[in-house]
Amino acid sequence: MDTSDTVLRAIPHRPPFLFVDKVLEMRDDGATTQFTVREDLDFFAGHYPGNPIMPGVIICEAVFQSAAVFLLEKYSKDYNKKKVTPVLGRILNARFREIVKPGNVLTIDVSIKEKVGMFFMCRGVAKNGDKRSLNIEYTLALKTEEQADQ
Repeated sequence: MDTSDTVLRAIPHRPPFLFVDKVLEMRDDGATTQFTVREDLDFFAGHYPGNPIMPGVIICEAVFQSAAVFLLEKYSKDYNKKKVTPVLGRILNARFREIVKPGNVLTIDVSIKEKVGMFFMCRGVAKNGDKRSLNIEYTLALKTEEQADQ
């Protein structure tokens, strides 16, 4: 696996539950990342044996992790060096389009639409080549260690 230092530095996720390999672009309003769907991923053993398909919830997780990388890179300094954990608050309007299989490479584009306190309203698109696999709107929060314990 060729996971970039940016990803490992930004989010607490680690294999086998890390679904972002590298950051392709950081923008003011979001980021573009990439994930190579390897055939040795554990969930393929039971998610349609003989016809492995990446579960939609894992595609969603790749989008959420991509947004978390962006948010922690951009906003973690606002928390005065406190440990910050990205958490999912809400999922809206998830639409699955194209199947993702082992060997595919997902390009994930995330953008922040609005910030209200520690909450970030986001939009994400996961593409498999030039075809959309997922469109989703969701909310992430950045919680300090003290807030996460509550």
